[in-house]
This record gives sequence, C-alpha cells and structure tokens, in this order.
Amino acid sequence: MTHETQLDKLKTTTSGLERRYILKMAGAGVAALGASSFFDAVSARAQDMSNGASNFYTSDRVTVQKVTFKTQYQTSVAGNLFVPDNMDRAVKNPAIIVGHPMGAVKEQSANLYATRMAEQGFVAMSIDLPFWGESEGQPRNLVSPEAYAEAFSAGVDFLGSQAFVDRRNIGAIGVCGSGSFVISAAKIDPRIKAIATVSMYDMGAAFRDALNKSQTVEQRKAFISTAAEQRWAEADGANPQYIGGTTLELTADTDPIQREFYDFYRTPRGAFTPAGVTRETTTKPSLSSSVKFMNFYPFNDIETISPRPMLFISGDQAHSKEFSQDAYNRASEPKELVWIKGAGHVDLYDRVDLIPFEKLKGFFDQHLA
Repeated sequence: MTHETQLDKLKTTTSGLERRYILKMAGAGVAALGASSFFDAVSARAQDMSNGASNFYTSDRVTVQKVTFKTQYQTSVAGNLFVPDNMDRAVKNPAIIVGHPMGAVKEQSANLYATRMAEQGFVAMSIDLPFWGESEGQPRNLVSPEAYAEAFSAGVDFLGSQAFVDRRNIGAIGVCGSGSFVISAAKIDPRIKAIATVSMYDMGAAFRDALNKSQTVEQRKAFISTAAEQRWAEADGANPQYIGGTTLELTADTDPIQREFYDFYRTPRGAFTPAGVTRETTTKPSLSSSVKFMNFYPFNDIETISPRPMLFISGDQAHSKEFSQDAYNRASEPKELVWIKGAGHVDLYDRVDLIPFEKLKGFFDQHLA
C-alpha cells in the first residue's frame, strides 16, 4: 500500500472515529479529545472573562526566572521558578511544583497557580511536560505518561538542589491531566510530600473508557487500530498526524465540552502558541502515540501514597468530576475532596474568584513544614 493510500484510508477512518468516538473523550489531549473541524465555520464567541479569569496574571511581589533541568533520561525540562520577593533566602523554604493541563503548556494555568502560591510564601515552579512547550523531546506533542511523571521527580531533584529550598518539604499541584501524572510520580517518589490535584483527568481512563464509561471495547480497538496504521505510515516516512485537542473553530455542531475548552484555548483568555509549533497543532497530541494512554493506570495502588496527604479539588459542575471522585475513593487517609460550587472543569484553570487558593495554602502550610 502506498503512503498516499495509507493516509487517505487513515483520514477516512479517523474522521469517523472523531465523529463517533473521540468526541466522547472530550478531555484527552487538552484533557479534551474533541471533534475536529469537519464542519463549516461559524463566528466564534468572545472569551468569557467572568469570575476573575486571569490566566496571564503576574505579580510585582514575585521574582520569576526561567530554568532548565535534566530528567533521569538526560533530557531537558523547562520551567519557570517563582520566588517571593520577601522570602529569606538564607533559610530553607518549602516548595511546590505545578503541572499544566494535558496538551497545554506552563503558560496556561500552571504559571498562574505557581505565581499565586509564591505570593503566599512558597517557592513554586511551573514546568512544561516533555514534548510540550519549551521542554525537550521529539517529535512534538508526543504522549509519554512515564516521561511526564518523571518530569515531576526531576523537578524535585532541581528544587531540592537549591540552597533556599527545604528538600524535605516539596509538594506538587497537578491541573487537569497533570493531576494523574503527579499521582503516578508520587506513587514511586516519596520525596513528593503533599499532592494536590485540580480539575483532574485520569488520562488513562479517558482514553480507555471515555467520560462516564461511554466507550465500548470495540470503539477502543478501532482507535488502537487507526493509531497502529498511522505508526506504519510514520515508519515509512509520513508526517505525524494529530488528533482531538481543542477545535480551531466553533460550529453549529460543537458540543458543550468543546465550547468550554475553546473559550480558554482559542481566545485571548488563554491562547498561547509556543515556539516550534503552529496554532493548528497546539493542544493536539500525536495520533500514533496517544495509544500509550491505554496502558496508563495512575490510580492503581494510589493507596500506597499514604501517609502522605492528598487534596482533590473539582468543580461540582465539572464534566471531569468522576475522576477526582474515583481517586478520592481509592486513596487512603489522609485525603480530602473539595467541591467548588458552580464551577466547571475549565473554570478552575484561571478563574481566580473560584480557585480556592486559600485552601491550597492551608493544605501546604499544614503538610510542608
């Protein structure tokens, strides 16, 4: 079969999958595998800046420094280090690593959380997951749950080497997909002393089962088969194909979850295109690598994280709330599940009037000495 024939077949198959199947999996990729733009464009609504939406918030009370550090694979992870201006650098201070939503970069949600935690006295660092943003990794937008989890442990290595950081008191916040990655890391890295997740997605369950377990095994197998065909195509020299992520244009058929993500990722509210990629590929994981999420089970053995504390935060209207509930049910004490009244999934990315920063401060104050 020629490359052209393979790709034509692949596009036809993928189109059908995205209409019937990937649409259900809203959430994987940017934590939303939504439908692609197969329909005529309609006018996009303006971004909703209510409830203090402030993704690009900066603070004159915090010093920011770009940093890079190595993983155990000797690849480079990029981050932004946020240090309170009034912090005593002569003593050891607690620190927090912040991971961005799946398919996003540190400039989307993670910088905001890190800035606000630094304002409250913590050393904080946002990171780009490997293959995304300014972190190393080729091809871009590759799915690699193990590499994502390793980035958090490498972040602990880096923070713990700073003279003003107490390496015995390093915690982490995972937003959306990063919630599952930090749990995966914490299971085998007891140096992560306290774990908080916000609007968490279990990226493995999202790909295997879709939201509310709405995907059949046959649909799962169809997706795996499509990804395998694309891997053959790439082995023969074809360019990567990208799936899901956030649609580039709203249409009459765009589902409510995609509209929620669109309002953040495709408007000035939260849109950000890092160097080396195009707007068209932002948020979109590569098709051939996405199947790796099928083997990702972050909540298995989550109880072994105890006695380290876990805090799960989700909007009570979030389409993703099943994942925070599942993790909480499986985890051992000490644990807490906080529902934010009236909040959806993406609301907790950047709506500072809804994000419970005081709760996060209290949690880390208590558990990071």
